[in-house]
Amino acid sequence: MDTIASCDAVMLSPSLWKTELAKNVVSSGNHISDFLTRHKSIKTIGVTGTNGKTTTVYMLKEILENSGKKVLVGGNAGGGFNGYCDVILEAENGDYDIILIEVCDMTLNYCNYCFDFDLVGLTNIGNDHMDIHRSIENYKNKILDFSKNKTIFLDKNLKYFSEFEEEFPDLSNILSYDEYLGDLKVFGKFNRLNAGLAASIATYLGVNDEVIFNTLNNFKAIEGRLKIFKLNDSEIFIGKTDNSDAVKSLLDEKYFYAAFVGTPRINEEHRFDILNTVAYSSPEVIVLFPGLDDTVDHGLYRLNSIGFDGRVEVANSLDEIIGFIAEYSHEDAIFIGGNGQEKIIEIQERLKALSDICD
Repeated sequence: MDTIASCDAVMLSPSLWKTELAKNVVSSGNHISDFLTRHKSIKTIGVTGTNGKTTTVYMLKEILENSGKKVLVGGNAGGGFNGYCDVILEAENGDYDIILIEVCDMTLNYCNYCFDFDLVGLTNIGNDHMDIHRSIENYKNKILDFSKNKTIFLDKNLKYFSEFEEEFPDLSNILSYDEYLGDLKVFGKFNRLNAGLAASIATYLGVNDEVIFNTLNNFKAIEGRLKIFKLNDSEIFIGKTDNSDAVKSLLDEKYFYAAFVGTPRINEEHRFDILNTVAYSSPEVIVLFPGLDDTVDHGLYRLNSIGFDGRVEVANSLDEIIGFIAEYSHEDAIFIGGNGQEKIIEIQERLKALSDICD
């Protein structure tokens, strides 16, 4: 503690924001966002919500860069803790027109202190991190509090739209968006909504329509997010889908013969709801594999407790996962998701090699 107190500037992890240490650092004026402040003079856009934040940020980044802007990306999209710290350091030395911050739903207060947001885009409000929020209602209220005194873009069909209107004295600060209607290379209504948000913000910033359309129509899925591979007779949909709402948005659009699910950490009980969502879609087989933690036994217990009567398999290694994929690759479609982005990326890389060979 003495060493920390003797520093000229301290960068706090977002997870420490409510601690006594954080209060002491902030009261002393030694937090790095108080010490280095150039980032606060640059137009800053925050993108928050349960799902779609990273994709929306990178869609918007490409649009803005194609319009001639120099863009700095930070927050979760820039790499967790480092993503928040590095954007402050880089802004101090670089010459940027716009900063894009991916604001995790658990770092809302932290980001509100560190950054001066000119605009906020909300993707959606869904079932994730309920071990922290305790309820959707609590999470919604945190978003409302974070959004005050800012211009915010909301999905026009958002369940809580009217509550935002009630909380905003100036309704001109609430702007709505809808699904993007152009041709996207990425799959799904959820990505059309991500694109709609990115397009709405870009239009508000004065970007030419042609730049927006050309960028979005050529946008490709970023690493770890939903990609589609073709192997033998099957389309394989694979990407980070680490909560039940993210999974449901995909399963509502397509039936999958087999669903591969990476398991969550042992304390993230709400993320086992993914298995409920997958089971209710009635795949022929569910394959569990260790995701963020090896909680496969917990996953098996959940499937048994909800009475899933399909085939259940366990893949304990990457080779076993690939083996099961090959076994089911003569069916119409396979889903691979759940928790554990690093594992998802590993599987994507192996599938890319396999599909290249098959091509």
